[in-house]
Amino acid sequence: MATYLDRILAAHRAAAAEDDRPLADLVEEARAGPPVRGFQAALARAEGLAVIAEVKRRSPSRGPLAPRHAPAAPARTNAAGGAPCQSVLTDRQLCAGSPADLAAARAGCSLPVLRKDFTVDPRDVCDARTMGADCVLLIAAALAGGELDDLGALAADVGLDALVEVHDEADLARALRAGATLIGVNQRDLVTFQVDTERAARLAPLLPAGNVAVAESGVRGPADARRLAAAGYRAVLVGEALVRAEDPGAAVAALRGAAGRRGQPAGPTGLDG
Repeated sequence: MATYLDRILAAHRAAAAEDDRPLADLVEEARAGPPVRGFQAALARAEGLAVIAEVKRRSPSRGPLAPRHAPAAPARTNAAGGAPCQSVLTDRQLCAGSPADLAAARAGCSLPVLRKDFTVDPRDVCDARTMGADCVLLIAAALAGGELDDLGALAADVGLDALVEVHDEADLARALRAGATLIGVNQRDLVTFQVDTERAARLAPLLPAGNVAVAESGVRGPADARRLAAAGYRAVLVGEALVRAEDPGAAVAALRGAAGRRGQPAGPTGLDG
């Protein structure tokens, strides 16, 4: 039986198969792009738990979240709250996103930006670079054979960082064999699409100390942030909780403060959710 991810990927692979743009030209254009802002470096140097603040109009699992917002405004608010990086959904069909959303969010502040989309083809990597992304998402479960290695190498060649997303031990082993140093553990199950909050804790001990580890999905408030920081995560990627927050900047600050600064315990907070 096809999983939710299978159906999404089938559509993206069909679109990629119809894309006849010469890859060599796209790679040359991507290499010639303006300087990137350094996504992984920004996470590594952030004080306390780094929050990757997501700009999204719609969730595939929860439906419309902020269909009418202008991406530049939340980007500025998230930056003011102390987020060192941002993530922007560009998938049109499922997430109502677009490359224009990414460009607007990047122009609205100085934060590096992840293009969060389903990357299945080298052209997707080149497009991410030319539309202004600083990092591309590679989902291990979505990439067969040597695709993960090849797309990761291409990302590095055109100047992008690559956030390699894993869901289980087998994904993680493949990511590490591919040389990934920025790894996201998505707590959302690919079959049921439900959040499993034990997933990140289970995989945390398997992540090498030198990697930048990111926990994704299911981060609802400071209590979750504390738990994930204690498990060893350097960063969290947060979407819905920030998009729905009355004051997203304050919500970012609360997530960062919940985990404390490096080497310091987290203080109490009345904002747990």
